[in-house]
Amino acid sequence: MQKLKILMLGESLDRQGGIVSVEKLIMKQAPTEIEIIHISTLPNGSTIRKIFVFIQALLLLSWRLLKSEADIVHIHVSERGSAFRQAFTTTIAWLLRKPVIIHTHSADFHVFYANLPQIIKVGLSWIFCKSTRFIVLSESWKKFYMENLGLKVDQVVILPNPVKFPLEIPQRIKSQKVNFLFLGRIGERKGAFDLIDAFAAIPTDQKQNAQLIMAGDGEGEKARDIVKKLNLSEYITILDWVNERQRDELLAKADVFVLPSYNEGLPMALLEAMSWGLPVITTPVGGIPELVIDHKNGLLVQPGNIQELSTAMQLLLANQELKRRLGENARNSTKPFDVKNYFVSLSNIYQSVLS
Repeated sequence: MQKLKILMLGESLDRQGGIVSVEKLIMKQAPTEIEIIHISTLPNGSTIRKIFVFIQALLLLSWRLLKSEADIVHIHVSERGSAFRQAFTTTIAWLLRKPVIIHTHSADFHVFYANLPQIIKVGLSWIFCKSTRFIVLSESWKKFYMENLGLKVDQVVILPNPVKFPLEIPQRIKSQKVNFLFLGRIGERKGAFDLIDAFAAIPTDQKQNAQLIMAGDGEGEKARDIVKKLNLSEYITILDWVNERQRDELLAKADVFVLPSYNEGLPMALLEAMSWGLPVITTPVGGIPELVIDHKNGLLVQPGNIQELSTAMQLLLANQELKRRLGENARNSTKPFDVKNYFVSLSNIYQSVLS
Protein backbone atom coordinates (compact mmCIF):
# COMPACT_ATOMS: atom_id res chain seq x y z
CA MET A 1 0.00 0.00 0.00
CA GLN A 2 1.40 3.38 -1.03
CA LYS A 3 2.00 5.78 1.83
CA LEU A 4 0.04 9.01 2.13
CA LYS A 5 2.65 11.78 2.15
CA ILE A 6 1.94 14.90 4.22
CA LEU A 7 4.03 18.05 4.20
CA MET A 8 3.43 19.69 7.59
CA LEU A 9 4.41 23.33 8.02
CA GLY A 10 4.56 25.06 11.37
CA GLU A 11 6.75 26.30 14.18
CA SER A 12 10.07 24.56 14.80
CA LEU A 13 9.65 21.49 17.00
CA ASP A 14 12.17 22.81 19.51
CA ARG A 15 10.00 25.84 20.29
CA GLN A 16 7.58 26.05 23.21
CA GLY A 17 3.80 26.29 23.23
CA GLY A 18 0.55 24.58 22.40
CA ILE A 19 0.98 24.53 18.61
CA VAL A 20 4.28 22.69 18.88
CA SER A 21 2.69 20.24 21.34
CA VAL A 22 0.00 19.44 18.76
CA GLU A 23 2.57 19.07 15.97
CA LYS A 24 4.63 16.65 18.06
CA LEU A 25 1.62 14.56 19.07
CA ILE A 26 0.50 14.26 15.45
CA MET A 27 3.94 13.17 14.31
CA LYS A 28 4.36 10.68 17.15
CA GLN A 29 0.95 9.09 16.61
CA ALA A 30 0.99 8.93 12.81
CA PRO A 31 0.33 5.36 11.61
CA THR A 32 2.79 3.63 9.30
CA GLU A 33 0.64 4.28 6.24
CA ILE A 34 1.01 8.05 6.70
CA GLU A 35 4.39 9.72 6.24
CA ILE A 36 4.72 13.23 7.69
CA ILE A 37 7.58 15.51 6.68
CA HIS A 38 7.85 18.60 8.87
CA ILE A 39 9.07 21.93 7.51
CA SER A 40 9.83 24.63 10.05
CA THR A 41 8.56 28.12 9.21
CA LEU A 42 9.54 29.73 12.53
CA PRO A 43 12.64 28.77 14.54
CA ASN A 44 14.04 30.10 17.78
CA GLY A 45 16.70 32.76 17.42
CA SER A 46 17.28 36.19 15.93
CA THR A 47 15.12 38.00 13.39
CA ILE A 48 17.71 37.31 10.67
CA ARG A 49 17.61 33.59 11.45
CA LYS A 50 13.81 33.60 11.36
CA ILE A 51 13.79 35.27 7.94
CA PHE A 52 16.41 32.86 6.62
CA VAL A 53 14.50 29.78 7.85
CA PHE A 54 11.22 31.07 6.41
CA ILE A 55 12.76 31.67 2.97
CA GLN A 56 14.31 28.21 3.19
CA ALA A 57 10.87 26.79 4.03
CA LEU A 58 9.29 28.44 0.98
CA LEU A 59 12.00 27.02 -1.29
CA LEU A 60 11.77 23.56 0.25
CA LEU A 61 7.98 23.55 0.00
CA SER A 62 8.11 24.58 -3.67
CA TRP A 63 10.81 22.02 -4.49
CA ARG A 64 9.00 19.11 -2.87
CA LEU A 65 5.68 20.01 -4.52
CA LEU A 66 7.27 20.40 -7.94
CA LYS A 67 8.83 16.95 -7.51
CA SER A 68 5.42 15.55 -6.44
CA GLU A 69 6.78 14.50 -3.06
CA ALA A 70 3.58 15.32 -1.17
CA ASP A 71 -0.10 14.48 -1.44
CA ILE A 72 -1.35 17.10 1.04
CA VAL A 73 0.04 20.27 2.62
CA HIS A 74 -0.97 20.64 6.28
CA ILE A 75 -0.28 24.17 7.60
CA HIS A 76 -0.46 25.19 11.28
CA VAL A 77 -1.32 28.86 11.70
CA SER A 78 -1.91 31.38 14.46
CA GLU A 79 -2.26 35.19 14.33
CA ARG A 80 0.00 38.14 13.47
CA GLY A 81 3.28 37.03 11.83
CA SER A 82 2.14 33.44 11.61
CA ALA A 83 -0.94 34.41 9.58
CA PHE A 84 1.16 36.36 7.06
CA ARG A 85 3.85 33.68 6.81
CA GLN A 86 1.33 30.93 6.22
CA ALA A 87 -0.52 33.06 3.69
CA PHE A 88 2.63 32.71 1.54
CA THR A 89 2.87 28.94 2.06
CA THR A 90 -0.85 28.51 1.34
CA THR A 91 -0.52 30.50 -1.90
CA ILE A 92 2.42 28.38 -3.09
CA ALA A 93 0.56 25.13 -2.41
CA TRP A 94 -2.57 26.45 -4.13
CA LEU A 95 -0.65 27.65 -7.18
CA LEU A 96 1.01 24.23 -7.45
CA ARG A 97 -2.42 22.58 -7.20
CA LYS A 98 -1.95 20.62 -4.00
CA PRO A 99 -4.73 20.15 -1.42
CA VAL A 100 -4.15 22.54 1.47
CA ILE A 101 -5.33 22.04 5.03
CA ILE A 102 -5.05 25.15 7.19
CA HIS A 103 -5.09 24.25 10.88
CA THR A 104 -5.74 27.31 13.01
CA HIS A 105 -4.76 27.50 16.70
CA SER A 106 -5.05 31.21 17.44
CA ALA A 107 -6.46 32.41 20.75
CA ASP A 108 -7.07 35.99 19.62
CA PHE A 109 -7.28 35.94 15.82
CA HIS A 110 -10.53 37.91 16.13
CA VAL A 111 -8.67 40.80 17.81
CA PHE A 112 -5.80 40.67 15.31
CA TYR A 113 -8.16 40.50 12.31
CA ALA A 114 -10.40 43.32 13.51
CA ASN A 115 -7.43 45.72 13.63
CA LEU A 116 -6.18 44.99 10.11
CA PRO A 117 -6.66 47.50 7.26
CA GLN A 118 -9.57 46.50 5.01
CA ILE A 119 -7.35 45.68 2.04
CA ILE A 120 -5.26 43.29 4.17
CA LYS A 121 -8.44 41.66 5.50
CA VAL A 122 -9.65 41.06 1.94
CA GLY A 123 -6.31 39.59 0.86
CA LEU A 124 -5.97 37.31 3.87
CA SER A 125 -9.56 36.12 3.54
CA TRP A 126 -9.07 35.41 -0.17
CA ILE A 127 -5.98 33.31 0.51
CA PHE A 128 -7.46 31.36 3.43
CA CYS A 129 -10.53 30.58 1.32
CA LYS A 130 -8.21 28.75 -1.11
CA SER A 131 -7.72 26.03 1.48
CA THR A 132 -9.32 22.67 0.80
CA ARG A 133 -10.13 22.23 4.49
CA PHE A 134 -9.89 24.72 7.34
CA ILE A 135 -9.52 23.10 10.77
CA VAL A 136 -10.79 25.00 13.82
CA LEU A 137 -10.85 24.04 17.50
CA SER A 138 -14.49 24.68 18.36
CA GLU A 139 -17.98 25.54 17.11
CA SER A 140 -17.58 29.18 18.15
CA TRP A 141 -14.38 29.51 16.11
CA LYS A 142 -16.08 27.85 13.11
CA LYS A 143 -18.80 30.48 13.26
CA PHE A 144 -16.24 33.28 13.49
CA TYR A 145 -14.17 32.18 10.48
CA MET A 146 -17.22 31.55 8.31
CA GLU A 147 -18.81 34.91 9.14
CA ASN A 148 -15.65 37.01 8.91
CA LEU A 149 -13.45 35.32 6.31
CA GLY A 150 -16.17 33.94 4.04
CA LEU A 151 -15.23 30.27 4.40
CA LYS A 152 -17.91 27.79 3.32
CA VAL A 153 -19.61 25.43 5.74
CA ASP A 154 -18.19 22.29 4.06
CA GLN A 155 -14.68 23.79 4.15
CA VAL A 156 -14.49 24.25 7.91
CA VAL A 157 -13.94 21.21 10.12
CA ILE A 158 -14.02 21.18 13.92
CA LEU A 159 -11.14 19.19 15.39
CA PRO A 160 -10.43 19.95 19.08
CA ASN A 161 -6.86 19.63 20.27
CA PRO A 162 -5.63 16.15 21.26
CA VAL A 163 -4.32 15.08 24.63
CA LYS A 164 -2.04 12.23 25.59
CA PHE A 165 -4.41 10.62 28.07
CA PRO A 166 -2.58 9.30 31.18
CA LEU A 167 -3.56 5.72 31.99
CA GLU A 168 -3.01 6.20 35.71
CA ILE A 169 -3.35 9.27 37.89
CA PRO A 170 -2.60 9.86 41.59
CA GLN A 171 -5.25 9.20 44.21
CA ARG A 172 -5.63 12.73 45.51
CA ILE A 173 -6.52 12.10 49.13
CA LYS A 174 -7.10 15.02 51.44
CA SER A 175 -3.81 16.76 52.18
CA GLN A 176 -2.85 19.60 54.45
CA LYS A 177 -2.45 22.02 51.54
CA VAL A 178 -4.36 22.48 48.30
CA ASN A 179 -1.92 22.94 45.44
CA PHE A 180 -3.17 25.29 42.70
CA LEU A 181 -1.34 25.08 39.37
CA PHE A 182 -1.08 27.43 36.37
CA LEU A 183 0.69 26.33 33.17
CA GLY A 184 1.09 28.58 30.16
CA ARG A 185 2.54 31.88 28.99
CA ILE A 186 2.78 34.18 31.99
CA GLY A 187 1.15 37.45 30.98
CA GLU A 188 -2.08 39.38 30.78
CA ARG A 189 -3.85 37.28 28.11
CA LYS A 190 -3.70 34.13 30.22
CA GLY A 191 -4.83 36.05 33.32
CA ALA A 192 -1.61 35.24 35.19
CA PHE A 193 -1.46 38.54 37.08
CA ASP A 194 -5.18 38.31 37.90
CA LEU A 195 -4.48 34.92 39.43
CA ILE A 196 -1.82 36.33 41.75
CA ASP A 197 -4.20 39.09 42.86
CA ALA A 198 -6.99 36.54 43.37
CA PHE A 199 -4.72 34.40 45.53
CA ALA A 200 -3.80 37.49 47.58
CA ALA A 201 -7.52 38.06 48.25
CA ILE A 202 -7.97 34.64 49.89
CA PRO A 203 -8.54 35.11 53.65
CA THR A 204 -5.43 34.47 55.74
CA ASP A 205 -6.80 31.39 57.50
CA GLN A 206 -7.55 29.70 54.16
CA LYS A 207 -4.34 30.93 52.58
CA GLN A 208 -2.37 28.92 55.14
CA ASN A 209 -3.78 25.79 53.46
CA ALA A 210 -3.01 26.87 49.90
CA GLN A 211 -0.06 26.95 47.54
CA LEU A 212 0.20 28.22 43.96
CA ILE A 213 2.75 27.18 41.35
CA MET A 214 2.91 29.06 38.04
CA ALA A 215 5.11 27.74 35.24
CA GLY A 216 5.65 29.11 31.76
CA ASP A 217 7.53 31.49 29.51
CA GLY A 218 6.63 35.15 29.16
CA GLU A 219 6.71 37.73 31.94
CA GLY A 220 7.99 35.57 34.77
CA GLU A 221 10.09 38.35 36.31
CA LYS A 222 7.12 40.70 36.43
CA ALA A 223 5.09 37.97 38.16
CA ARG A 224 7.87 37.42 40.70
CA ASP A 225 7.98 41.16 41.44
CA ILE A 226 4.22 41.21 42.07
CA VAL A 227 4.48 38.19 44.35
CA LYS A 228 7.26 39.87 46.31
CA LYS A 229 5.37 43.17 46.65
CA LEU A 230 2.31 41.33 47.96
CA ASN A 231 4.42 39.36 50.46
CA LEU A 232 3.28 36.06 48.96
CA SER A 233 6.68 34.46 48.37
CA GLU A 234 6.01 31.69 50.89
CA TYR A 235 2.80 30.75 49.05
CA ILE A 236 3.50 31.33 45.35
CA THR A 237 6.32 29.85 43.25
CA ILE A 238 7.03 31.15 39.74
CA LEU A 239 8.88 28.72 37.46
CA ASP A 240 10.14 29.09 33.91
CA TRP A 241 8.88 26.91 31.06
CA VAL A 242 8.88 23.22 31.98
CA ASN A 243 9.48 20.20 29.75
CA GLU A 244 7.02 17.32 29.36
CA ARG A 245 8.41 15.30 32.26
CA GLN A 246 8.43 18.30 34.61
CA ARG A 247 4.91 19.23 33.50
CA ASP A 248 3.62 15.77 34.35
CA GLU A 249 5.30 15.92 37.75
CA LEU A 250 3.54 19.22 38.47
CA LEU A 251 0.18 17.85 37.30
CA ALA A 252 0.62 14.78 39.51
CA LYS A 253 1.24 16.94 42.59
CA ALA A 254 -1.49 19.51 41.85
CA ASP A 255 -5.01 19.54 43.31
CA VAL A 256 -6.61 22.29 41.19
CA PHE A 257 -5.71 23.78 37.79
CA VAL A 258 -6.37 27.49 37.15
CA LEU A 259 -6.36 29.23 33.76
CA PRO A 260 -8.21 32.59 33.91
CA SER A 261 -7.59 33.59 30.25
CA TYR A 262 -9.07 36.51 28.34
CA ASN A 263 -8.80 34.79 24.93
CA GLU A 264 -8.23 31.15 23.95
CA GLY A 265 -8.61 28.61 21.19
CA LEU A 266 -8.88 25.34 23.10
CA PRO A 267 -5.79 25.35 25.37
CA MET A 268 -3.64 22.24 25.50
CA ALA A 269 -2.73 22.97 29.13
CA LEU A 270 -6.40 22.85 30.12
CA LEU A 271 -7.00 19.54 28.31
CA GLU A 272 -3.89 18.03 29.87
CA ALA A 273 -4.90 19.12 33.37
CA MET A 274 -8.41 17.73 32.99
CA SER A 275 -7.05 14.42 31.66
CA TRP A 276 -5.03 14.20 34.89
CA GLY A 277 -8.27 14.37 36.87
CA LEU A 278 -7.84 17.94 38.07
CA PRO A 279 -10.80 20.22 38.76
CA VAL A 280 -10.30 23.41 36.76
CA ILE A 281 -11.09 27.06 37.31
CA THR A 282 -11.17 28.84 33.98
CA THR A 283 -13.06 31.36 31.84
CA PRO A 284 -15.80 30.93 29.19
CA VAL A 285 -13.71 32.17 26.23
CA GLY A 286 -12.93 30.60 22.84
CA GLY A 287 -13.72 26.88 22.81
CA ILE A 288 -13.56 26.48 26.61
CA PRO A 289 -17.33 26.71 27.34
CA GLU A 290 -17.91 23.88 24.86
CA LEU A 291 -15.77 21.68 27.12
CA VAL A 292 -16.07 23.04 30.66
CA ILE A 293 -19.55 23.13 32.21
CA ASP A 294 -19.80 25.21 35.35
CA HIS A 295 -20.06 23.13 38.54
CA LYS A 296 -20.07 19.89 36.53
CA ASN A 297 -16.44 19.42 35.44
CA GLY A 298 -15.00 22.77 36.47
CA LEU A 299 -15.76 26.28 37.65
CA LEU A 300 -16.21 29.15 35.19
CA VAL A 301 -15.43 32.75 36.13
CA GLN A 302 -15.52 35.89 34.03
CA PRO A 303 -12.19 37.14 32.60
CA GLY A 304 -10.74 39.91 34.73
CA ASN A 305 -13.11 39.37 37.66
CA ILE A 306 -10.54 38.90 40.41
CA GLN A 307 -13.06 38.58 43.23
CA GLU A 308 -15.00 35.89 41.37
CA LEU A 309 -11.75 34.03 40.69
CA SER A 310 -10.72 34.27 44.33
CA THR A 311 -14.14 33.04 45.49
CA ALA A 312 -13.88 29.99 43.21
CA MET A 313 -10.46 29.16 44.65
CA GLN A 314 -11.83 29.54 48.18
CA LEU A 315 -14.73 27.23 47.32
CA LEU A 316 -12.38 24.43 46.28
CA LEU A 317 -10.21 25.05 49.32
CA ALA A 318 -13.24 24.48 51.53
CA ASN A 319 -15.15 21.77 49.68
CA GLN A 320 -13.22 18.51 49.30
CA GLU A 321 -16.18 16.60 47.84
CA LEU A 322 -16.81 19.21 45.12
CA LYS A 323 -13.13 19.17 44.25
CA ARG A 324 -13.16 15.36 43.94
CA ARG A 325 -16.35 15.29 41.82
CA LEU A 326 -15.22 18.05 39.45
CA GLY A 327 -11.87 16.31 38.94
CA GLU A 328 -13.48 12.95 38.20
CA ASN A 329 -15.87 14.52 35.69
CA ALA A 330 -13.05 16.54 34.13
CA ARG A 331 -11.08 13.37 33.40
CA ASN A 332 -14.10 11.66 31.87
CA SER A 333 -14.79 14.74 29.73
CA THR A 334 -11.39 14.55 28.05
CA LYS A 335 -11.47 10.87 27.10
CA PRO A 336 -12.82 11.71 23.61
CA PHE A 337 -9.78 13.96 23.09
CA ASP A 338 -7.30 11.09 23.46
CA VAL A 339 -4.71 11.42 20.70
CA LYS A 340 -5.51 7.89 19.46
CA ASN A 341 -9.07 8.98 18.66
CA TYR A 342 -7.75 12.27 17.34
CA PHE A 343 -5.68 10.69 14.60
CA VAL A 344 -8.67 8.72 13.33
CA SER A 345 -10.46 12.05 12.81
CA LEU A 346 -7.41 13.67 11.23
CA SER A 347 -6.94 10.70 8.86
CA ASN A 348 -10.57 11.09 7.78
CA ILE A 349 -9.89 14.75 6.99
CA TYR A 350 -6.81 13.77 4.97
CA GLN A 351 -8.85 11.25 2.98
CA SER A 352 -11.69 13.72 2.42
CA VAL A 353 -9.45 16.20 0.61
CA LEU A 354 -8.27 13.52 -1.82
CA SER A 355 -11.70 12.15 -2.70
